[in-house]
Amino acid sequence: MKKRITLLIVFLLTSSLASVARQGSLKHAQERSQERFQGRIQGRYLKHSQERFQERSQERSQERLEQRIQESSQVRSQDRPVKGVVKDKDGIPLPGVSITLKNSKNGVSTGQNGDYVISVPGNGVLIFSAVGFTTQEVPVNNRIQIDVTLVDDIKGLSEVVVIGYGTAQKKDVTGSISSVKATQLENENPQSVSDILRGNIAGLSVSLNTSAKGGGDLLVRGKTTLSAGTSPLIVLDGVIYNGQLSDINPNDIESVDVLKDASSLAVFGAKAATGVVAITTKKGRSDKPAITFNTNFGFASLAQDMRPYDPQGFLNWRADVMRSGGSTAPYLYNDPRNLPEGVTITQWLNNQNGDPVDLWLNRLGLTANEKANYLAGKTVNWYDEIFRKGIRQDHTLSMGGKKDELTYYMSIGYQDNENLIKGGKFSTFRSRINLEGQAAKFLTVGLNLQYADRNEGAIEADWAQLINLSPYGDMYNADGTLRRIPTDDNGLNARNPFLNMTYNDRFDRQNTLFASLFARTQLPFGITYQLNFSPGIDMYRTFNHSSSKNPNVTTPGGSVTRANEVRYNWQVDNLLKWNKTFNGIHNLDVTLLANAEKYQTWWTQAGNEGFIPGDVLGYHNVASGIKPTVNSEDKVYTGDALMARLGYSFMQRYNLTLSVRRDGYSVFGINSKRANFPAAAIAWTFTEESFLKPVTWLNYGKLRFSYGINGNRDLRNPDNGTVDPYAALTQLTVGKYQTVNGSGAASEVNTVVIGTRMGNPDLRWEQTASFNMGLDFSILNSTISGSVDVYNKKTTDLLVRPTIPNVSGYLNVYSNLARVDNRGLELNLNSRNIQQGNITWNTSLNFFLNRNKIVKLATPADDPGNGWFIGRDIDVIWEYKVLGVWQENETEEANKFNKGIKPGDFKLEDVDGNYVYNDSDKQFLGYTNPRFTWALRNEFNIYKSFDFSFQLLSNWGQYKRFDQAKNQPGSVGFARQTSYVIPYWTAENPINDYARLNSGLSGTSFGTYRKNSFIRLNTVALAYTLPASWISKINIKGAKLYMNVNNAAVYAPDWNYWDPQNDGPTPKYYTLGLNVSL
Repeated sequence: MKKRITLLIVFLLTSSLASVARQGSLKHAQERSQERFQGRIQGRYLKHSQERFQERSQERSQERLEQRIQESSQVRSQDRPVKGVVKDKDGIPLPGVSITLKNSKNGVSTGQNGDYVISVPGNGVLIFSAVGFTTQEVPVNNRIQIDVTLVDDIKGLSEVVVIGYGTAQKKDVTGSISSVKATQLENENPQSVSDILRGNIAGLSVSLNTSAKGGGDLLVRGKTTLSAGTSPLIVLDGVIYNGQLSDINPNDIESVDVLKDASSLAVFGAKAATGVVAITTKKGRSDKPAITFNTNFGFASLAQDMRPYDPQGFLNWRADVMRSGGSTAPYLYNDPRNLPEGVTITQWLNNQNGDPVDLWLNRLGLTANEKANYLAGKTVNWYDEIFRKGIRQDHTLSMGGKKDELTYYMSIGYQDNENLIKGGKFSTFRSRINLEGQAAKFLTVGLNLQYADRNEGAIEADWAQLINLSPYGDMYNADGTLRRIPTDDNGLNARNPFLNMTYNDRFDRQNTLFASLFARTQLPFGITYQLNFSPGIDMYRTFNHSSSKNPNVTTPGGSVTRANEVRYNWQVDNLLKWNKTFNGIHNLDVTLLANAEKYQTWWTQAGNEGFIPGDVLGYHNVASGIKPTVNSEDKVYTGDALMARLGYSFMQRYNLTLSVRRDGYSVFGINSKRANFPAAAIAWTFTEESFLKPVTWLNYGKLRFSYGINGNRDLRNPDNGTVDPYAALTQLTVGKYQTVNGSGAASEVNTVVIGTRMGNPDLRWEQTASFNMGLDFSILNSTISGSVDVYNKKTTDLLVRPTIPNVSGYLNVYSNLARVDNRGLELNLNSRNIQQGNITWNTSLNFFLNRNKIVKLATPADDPGNGWFIGRDIDVIWEYKVLGVWQENETEEANKFNKGIKPGDFKLEDVDGNYVYNDSDKQFLGYTNPRFTWALRNEFNIYKSFDFSFQLLSNWGQYKRFDQAKNQPGSVGFARQTSYVIPYWTAENPINDYARLNSGLSGTSFGTYRKNSFIRLNTVALAYTLPASWISKINIKGAKLYMNVNNAAVYAPDWNYWDPQNDGPTPKYYTLGLNVSL
């Protein structure tokens, strides 16, 4: 290297001296030409030669200089190792930071101590990026040591969010989009996509699913329909996903974005009126394989007890049941061995003979085996027999990375959950492969593939039998088999809760495969073309065997059904994208889409009963029965779409988004197969204006406005809840009837008749026109940040199926005859409470309220049968108002309504004062959906090693039906069953909020409602990151121990039954886990 530089200096000096000599010769020649005329020609020739020589010498010198410079540049561009450490502003090393060479695939990630080594050219540029920090670009400048300090990106402006058929930085988004990073919740061990979203997105409601499968239904910005589907559209890695959320492993998820306003949703057109949930899975990042193993074990137990009476309480309660009629002396139902003061045994016998204890048990309605068990001191604790601690486990092994032009991520996971109800179980095997590689300079290809195998065939105990089972009944017969009715009371509803899970058999298995194959190429003028092909296939097998050994199965020889269903769907997306910046201040982003899709199902079911010689083989031998049945149903629908979106940004301060989509769908009427869905949005980042620069407390502010129209095509058959692809058509119904031929032999004749539903050639989409206004902000040095959104949605052409007059020849017809309006407010706040020292503390708050109103129905009149009233919320409660309980001193007034009303029955308000209860006395009492919801989350990091978090959730202002307060058992009567321990009115305990036992109807049929507002401690999580000095010795990159409790506690001041969100047993989950990175 030094030798080459020395030669270059000598060459330059020599060239300079030669140039000076040539200039001197030229001057001397000119002097001679002036003296001698005869030498002019020779002088001119000499001058010309000297000039050419000088030019050629300079050219050769320049060429050699450029060659030396080029050689020097080549030396500079040679890769050399660069190392360093990446830390945060407090000097704490940051593991997992992505470091890539700009305009290349070369990249690494920092280790546990924040260190890295990467081979790059001396003139390269390194890009440092990590979630929660501002991305930095650092020139190498021939350095071999580069240490970097990353700055917190508390505003999240550089965060990438999904906007539909693409992504954008949060600072450039014009619509209402909320995001959650799955990695931020890993200490809480979410078991499903629903767990990731619950309480973390303002405007998104997640229901509570207490089965072993878990999960929960999603609802974005309230209910906008009366009968169509309300679930949001699911987009998985940029393509529409028709499968179940339970098939997506939460450990594979990178982030989830929820699109809520019309502008964000409009690119999905007819599918988007109910919102979009966009899930992005993990991709490979580092050049070395990153292997992660996440394993955890836990159990599910009852979150709260709702026990029936214990044996002694059962006898006392049964005595009060018998007294509730009021026609006999109350003391007759007391234990004759413990009579009230002043009552003799003679009085108690009441002219009856026999053993007093036996007489007493007979008066309480106990059966023979109940009495025998009482005398023997034998009881059954049905509550403890039915419920258990359900063991749970979840394991995921994943590997991801980058190699040359290929990025990869793959995982395999297994989940096995027992329910807290005996017999209940769910298991699933899930795997994923994400690949993306550069096949050529102009072509990138990739594959995202997901496979799942779900087992949902477990049969759990019938916990609902709890209030039918006597503690003095028998679980088993003398021969050890299960007793059909524990009290041998054949007229009772009670059944042994373990019959079906013991004797019956069910095989319920689903295998699903979903893939997205894509190819992306660069076209002239900076245009990118991408082709997506997304096939999905679901295979369902549902086999059921009701065994003849089950004493509750009355079919001789048992019965079997065996159903198989295959669902196949595909989507094709053709995408053209163009992004161009002009003059450094104008940016245009164009997206064009042509989409096609098809969905098809094939369902076949075979059944039989009366198996001979027996049904031991169950559903494995369907043909051996004597009464076979067969059924099948196939469905198919298709769709297509064209979409265009234009995004414009001026100085990264003013943003405009325009879009339009045209959808086609085969389900709708022949006159309404297609519809258009336009949208527009603008945003103004006002803190970029010069006049606001002096406002130091305001760090960031952006106003957003959007308006657009979205559609809902999810037309469901209200009879079975499935998509009805032939809803616009009049269908023929095939039937059979029996006849006798001429020889007297019985036979069946097929019939074909017109169905009961009338066709509608004008059936079309529900359409939601929505306006949204939002504010994003960050203040006080980004200590507080958040967003506020208000919206107004008007949904027209609601899909309903009204009944029509019989004279038409039909019973009903699908029509677009209703309208519902929604309006609401969303608030999201984030605060950095403590950021210094050994403790950090962050808080986030979500608040949401929604109000809806029915504006129009199929007819100008209300529809009380469905609970729909014009001018009222969809979920309004229309019922008699309960004023309290009739007391003994009010008997005369009560008899004016009905002679059957007794003290202890509920007192209803007679609005018109005519002593007759009818619809004119019903009132609007409240709502079944929350008036507002909120969630509060706190996260702590202590001494850089401990992470602690908890989340509170609340639904407030709603009511729930609670007919248990009526203490009205129905036709069987309390004298032949038991009860949960809930209050009841007696003359000695004249309460005003619960009726007497065996209460009457208070003169009419009615329902009672109670407030079920609640605050739930949804999650509590603690994690400990093992020191790097411990684990580096065994080649482990990182390790974390974590424990958490889900549904830890609930506060419901006005609700005294099972969980306020659930009408039955609700689990609390305890988990202990380990996350290891290699």
